[in-house]
Amino acid sequence: MLGASMFLALFVSLIYRDGDSLGISISAFVSIIFGFIMIKGAGKEMDLSTRDGFAVVTFGWMIMGIAGALPYLFTNSIPNITNALFESVSGFTTTGASILTDIESLPHGILFWRSFTHWIGGMGIIVFSIAILPFLGVGGMQMFKAESPGPTADKLTPRIKSTAEILWGVYVLITILEIILLMLGGMDWFDSTCHAFGTLATGGFSTKNASIAHYSSPYIQYVITFFMVVAGVNFSLHYYALRGKFNRYWNSREFRFYIWLILGCIVIVTIFRLFDGIGLEQSFREGAFQVAAIISTTGYATADFELWHPLAQVILVGLMFIGGMAGSTGGGMKTMRIQILLKQARVELHKLVHPSSIYPIRLGRKVIQDDIVANVLAFFLLYALLLMVGVLIMAALGLDHVTSFTSVVACLSNIGPGLGDVGPTDNYASIPSFGKWILSFLMIAGRLEIFTVLVLLTRTYWSK
Repeated sequence: MLGASMFLALFVSLIYRDGDSLGISISAFVSIIFGFIMIKGAGKEMDLSTRDGFAVVTFGWMIMGIAGALPYLFTNSIPNITNALFESVSGFTTTGASILTDIESLPHGILFWRSFTHWIGGMGIIVFSIAILPFLGVGGMQMFKAESPGPTADKLTPRIKSTAEILWGVYVLITILEIILLMLGGMDWFDSTCHAFGTLATGGFSTKNASIAHYSSPYIQYVITFFMVVAGVNFSLHYYALRGKFNRYWNSREFRFYIWLILGCIVIVTIFRLFDGIGLEQSFREGAFQVAAIISTTGYATADFELWHPLAQVILVGLMFIGGMAGSTGGGMKTMRIQILLKQARVELHKLVHPSSIYPIRLGRKVIQDDIVANVLAFFLLYALLLMVGVLIMAALGLDHVTSFTSVVACLSNIGPGLGDVGPTDNYASIPSFGKWILSFLMIAGRLEIFTVLVLLTRTYWSK
């Protein structure tokens, strides 16, 4: 199916006649043939166990990264294997970290494929988060058993298929809406489509070297800001809204936390942009855009925030850790986990005064079970360990401390731009090859909720 989707990029290539059609065609046929070989070697159908689920998800994403790199290699757009894999993995994981120094020189077919990998990955992440994670019991996401649209996704059966179809429809509908609104703002169909793919998937690949800063239109920037916020929301809530149940948004404690956090950060960043001598409307627009881009982990940019006030930069780095809502296309630790961590800290402080008290953690009216709290705490620990190890490796490769830290955070949280040599006006081309492999692993680990990948490295998983 991934190979078949390359024919969309081939169609774009034939329209613009940029000379990349042969390479894309070869990539498509190689992927399709390899897929058929896998199907023939798979044997008869069987039910998947939890152990199978971890392997299918992790190795599936890795194989997607390899297949997605073929168009870059066969068209010679990115002739280096490491760079091509990095760009492909960054696309499918909706990270948006790029090694390209001149994006606008690429043929249209490759630019379309590059953005389309975001869109495929974003849809995959929604289904993975809402339909598959509850089945695997990963990272506290069991709560989706009560929130996913349609029947409860308790095992890999046609129930997950029906859930996926519902989510697919919502995803396509919102994407089409953004494309139309961007075209009304003056973008052509190609740029509108590519930027809508990057926005709804919270990916951040642009067709322009300057990202969204290329467009001086406030209308376009406001439209993309709105849809970045939308993409960071649990897609189950969008499904209910389309059924007329708009109250589901405000009834969600996680949604309220997400929105109030965004508004609070926008106010602070806007104030400090005013101190830089920027007008009120521009300060608000740039602040709102960049806050939405970072917390949703989209990574688009309309300004070089490395030049902003240090407090504004610290707020943006902090938002990199938080990310969007669970069940969205956003990365990061997710606002649901942050809420649970804060509530658990409050409980521990309460118990210092009242050691014998029983103080359940709640999100709204729902009591959070102890095993979910334990999963969230374990996730936070593993996230911190991966971050620490990644930063040490980057520093050992000779990168400065700012670049080392923010490159790892940006890839582990699937954001894209960081600070230093990987800032919003820079890219990852200067990172050593070994560093790119490490960052690619972190992108997949962060995208698949860490547990899903790391469980494959344990002796328990492989023992009979």
